[in-house]
Amino acid sequence: MKKIQLVLEFCLSCSIVFAQEKDKKIPYEFKSSGNPIISHKYTADPATLVHNETVYLYAGHDEAPAREERYVMNEWLVFSSKDLKTWTEHSVPLRPSDFSWAKGDAWASQVIEKNGKFYWFATVEHGSVHGKSIGVAVADNPLGPFKDARGTALVTNDMTKATDISWDDIDPTVFTDDDGQSYIFWGNTACYYAKLKDNMIELDGEITQVPLPTFTEAPWVHKRGNWYYLSYAIEFPEKTVYAMSKSIHGPWEYKGILNEIAGNSNTNHQAILDFKGKTYFVYHNGAINHNGGSYRRSVCIDELKYNPDGTIQRIIMTSEGVL
Repeated sequence: MKKIQLVLEFCLSCSIVFAQEKDKKIPYEFKSSGNPIISHKYTADPATLVHNETVYLYAGHDEAPAREERYVMNEWLVFSSKDLKTWTEHSVPLRPSDFSWAKGDAWASQVIEKNGKFYWFATVEHGSVHGKSIGVAVADNPLGPFKDARGTALVTNDMTKATDISWDDIDPTVFTDDDGQSYIFWGNTACYYAKLKDNMIELDGEITQVPLPTFTEAPWVHKRGNWYYLSYAIEFPEKTVYAMSKSIHGPWEYKGILNEIAGNSNTNHQAILDFKGKTYFVYHNGAINHNGGSYRRSVCIDELKYNPDGTIQRIIMTSEGVL
């Protein structure tokens, strides 16, 4: 009985601390003590950008109240670091309400730099077209302010026909190849990709489905040497797997599991970060003990390593992180 009481007191204490910490004044500087790297707010669906020797981490904000098992995500967050240890949280850079045509849901997104501008590709719920859509916001620096770059969605549910679900147009990731051509990949149960025009706010040609043996969501594309890598989530609860190709257009050769089920979280969403000579795997789990789980997730970082033939070693998820 005493042990149960101690556990309850510990959980209550954690909840009180969490409630106090989440309202820190912005900008707020903190040091990571391991994984998860952020403990004062729940963060999910990480994406990273390196600019001027600084890492910018963009994440959705899980805001579901305790015991409420649903996604509540009303804004995106941005953090910066020069060493992956000391971080600064900045003002909220973007909300679904910044897209006049959207009605909510700050789902997975990514920011990419091109031609001196920063483009934010974001998943939201459309206000008039049924289902999830992808919007694009733009800013002059990584912290914003970001504003809608088009006034309309870039991708809507009626533009993709590989599946009849209303949430197959989610999780955008953008990759710019060595020749300067940019591509957008996205999807749920079907993986799509298309060229982007140089202005980054229009598709350039047809939407094509990527043939993969199995696919759930969360694509991420990166390149190392002559190899292109496409990592993504499969099954549910999700694992992260990857495929390799000598061309951005495929064919993609499936290589297997990259990251196992991320503890206490049904979803598994990754960014792959090259920074100061090392490669890192950025993901989320549900590991914050007080009220964590699939709807209150937390971003983590562990090192990613390659084999001599270019394949990737399985990620070892740690509590120590990269400290």
